[in-house]
Amino acid sequence: MAIYTKEQAQTLLKKVLSYSKADECEASLGGGDEGNVRYALNAVSTAGDVSSISLSVTSVYGKKAGSASINEFDDAALERVVRRSEELAQFAPENSEYMPMLGQSDFKESITYNANTAAMTPDSRAEMVGKSLAITKEAKLSAAGFLDNSTSFSAVMNSKGLFAYNKSTDVYFSVTTRNDAGTTSGYAARGFTDVSKLDTAAATRVATMKANASIGAKAIEPGKYTVILEPVAATYMLENMFRFDARSAEEGRSFLSKKGGGTRLGEQLMDPKVTIYSDPFNPDLPAGTWGGDGLPREKTMWIDKGVVKNLSYSRYWAQKKGVAPLPGPSNIIMEGGDATLEELIKSTERGILVSRLWYIRMVDPQSLLLTGLTRDGTFYIENGKIKFPVKNFRFNESPVIMLNNLEALGKQERSISVESYRSYLIPPMKIRDFTFSSLSDAV
Repeated sequence: MAIYTKEQAQTLLKKVLSYSKADECEASLGGGDEGNVRYALNAVSTAGDVSSISLSVTSVYGKKAGSASINEFDDAALERVVRRSEELAQFAPENSEYMPMLGQSDFKESITYNANTAAMTPDSRAEMVGKSLAITKEAKLSAAGFLDNSTSFSAVMNSKGLFAYNKSTDVYFSVTTRNDAGTTSGYAARGFTDVSKLDTAAATRVATMKANASIGAKAIEPGKYTVILEPVAATYMLENMFRFDARSAEEGRSFLSKKGGGTRLGEQLMDPKVTIYSDPFNPDLPAGTWGGDGLPREKTMWIDKGVVKNLSYSRYWAQKKGVAPLPGPSNIIMEGGDATLEELIKSTERGILVSRLWYIRMVDPQSLLLTGLTRDGTFYIENGKIKFPVKNFRFNESPVIMLNNLEALGKQERSISVESYRSYLIPPMKIRDFTFSSLSDAV
């Protein structure tokens, strides 16, 4: 059994700490049950269930810390891992930035667990994949996809009296569809806490529509265009921006750094339509209510109407700067507008619809300049209508500049980045003067 209840986790962690002889000791316990189905060429290729659990112990002497982990929990093993962490701590160099462990806090109960998702079985996964494959075959396309669900827990306790516990569920689905010639491609990805919100057939219809609509893509000149980024494309573009870290900003290593020193806290950095916050109790994107350092997480405004409202401070950096610590975002929610994607297209005289971006790399951290490629459905818009598919582009653009060129936002959607396996609430967005630097032969 990989999922411990709160009471079971508390009992085990108390026993671990009872073996400690260090100045401070922290024990972290985590585990999960995961199931998946992978398919390609319209047939299931692999499927599996995995259960895992592990215990990590950190012992501290002064400012010297050592950690050890184990996945067996009899009394002898528990004492052995504590002794090992103590041995490693004695050999470790002093950490000048070490902060003493925190005592107990009253963490709010999260809403990250859903019984429907926890009850998923190999049969229910197979049924969901079967619905996806039926859509692909009907469209005379070939599909490759992945369905993964997990139920997990994490718990931490330290010798200062802190104890925190969280249990969560997630389900992720992604599918790529192509024609037999391999000249067109479509994609869709979905991620939810509650599996009842996941419609694999509807997602696959989007992917098949994109692939079939991309037949006969034309090459057009790169340059600056008005673009409509679907939520998946916008997510890939923006996720490099979401750390909001005070230290990197104050040390001049961030897009939030001010030339000559200081940060851009309080400045109008983006269009007034941009509001970004984190909220662990958002019902569409719930998150944990505590961080690994033992700080509680609350709703936090990061960008409000384009103004930088908060930066995250680690406990060490907060002490150094004489401010209160503030953990980084537990989730990311960007407010949207009322327009549908179709309405954004209809309002566009001349532009490009981008379904997805990929292979994104950082060019300049201080301006957040990124480069990457479009893929899985790129279309030319004229007089409010999609006229024809276009060949893919390489882009060079900064999300900060992009959010200063914002013309309109659509309705917020939950979208997933399969590279980081994180979900976000992001709206589709209409951007002017988006820079496409060259053409790409990739599909």
